[in-house]
Amino acid sequence: MTEMSASTLNEIKEDFATLRLIAPAYAGKDGELTAVLQYVYQSVIFGEAGKTDVARAIVKIAVEEMHHLEILATVIAKLGAPPVYTACPPYPVGYYSASCVNYNKNPRQMLCADICAEENAVMGYENILLRLKNPPVAAVVTRILEQEKEHLKTFNELLTQL
Repeated sequence: MTEMSASTLNEIKEDFATLRLIAPAYAGKDGELTAVLQYVYQSVIFGEAGKTDVARAIVKIAVEEMHHLEILATVIAKLGAPPVYTACPPYPVGYYSASCVNYNKNPRQMLCADICAEENAVMGYENILLRLKNPPVAAVVTRILEQEKEHLKTFNELLTQL
C-alpha cells in the first residue's frame, strides 16, 4: 500500500450507506474474494498442464486481487463493520461460498470466464463510483478500478496467445 493510500484510508469514517455499496465488491458472488480463489485455482490447473507462463501471469493477478481484498477489508472496518466474508455487513448473514468460483478446466473457457469476471468488476466499480458520495472511498475504488482494467487487458492478451 502506498503512503497516499494509507493516508486516504485514514480519512475514512463510519458510513453505513457506503458500506452497503462496497461490501459486494469485497465478498459478493462477483467480488474480490471470488477472483482470488478462482485465479489461484486456475494458476494450479495451468501449471499442471505445463503452461507455466500463463500460470505465473494469473497468480500475479491473484496476488493483486488479494491486495484489493485487504484494502476493501480495511475500508469496511473503517466504515463501521467487521470485514467478515459476506456481501451484507454488518449483518452476519449471506456468508461467502466457494461455489461462486468457476472450476472449469478448459484453458480457453477459464480465460473467457476471467475476462467476463474482470468486465463485471470494471462495471461494478464504475457503478459504485456513480453512486458513491464518500471522496476517500472513491479514491480507493478508483485505484482498484484502474488495476481491474489492467487485469482485463492481461486476460485478453493471454487468450489471444492460446
